[in-house]
Amino acid sequence: MTDVQPKTAEDLFRFLDDLGIAHRTTRHAPVFTVAESVSLRDEIPGGHTKNLFVKDKKDNYFLLTVEEHATVDLKTVHTLIGAASKVSFGKPEKLMDYLGVIPGAVTALGVINDHGQAVTLVLDADLMREEIVNCHPLSNDATTSLASKDLIRFAEATGHVPLVLKVTA
Repeated sequence: MTDVQPKTAEDLFRFLDDLGIAHRTTRHAPVFTVAESVSLRDEIPGGHTKNLFVKDKKDNYFLLTVEEHATVDLKTVHTLIGAASKVSFGKPEKLMDYLGVIPGAVTALGVINDHGQAVTLVLDADLMREEIVNCHPLSNDATTSLASKDLIRFAEATGHVPLVLKVTA
């Protein structure tokens, strides 16, 4: 897509600092699934996320960020998020192109790499009721905690207007 290198965790933290957003990052062994990350719950309070990178038939991309145990109905979610058709998972190459991350490290914070606003960020309303939301800081070997209201402020500062919608069962 472009020759621009994806931002690093340090770039992300500097961006958050420049916005005056308080954040705390806990380093841990790499985790690739929600099941692998459950052991971290006692040491990292707040809402933990699951992220689904999906696309419709017109190649519109969406990042659904929901609470880790929530269920998203991929057969009907398109009617809620404004997709042109039912959605399917986006390819890893597009994930890297747009969000600068690999599968297993998908995160709402990845919109820092989406300079063309090609991805619509959808934050589940249930998750956003949490005071603190936990996301990977562009890699899956750490978890960054920030206030849910600051996650929205961060997204807006990257040029994204997140949709806060109830997309889970």
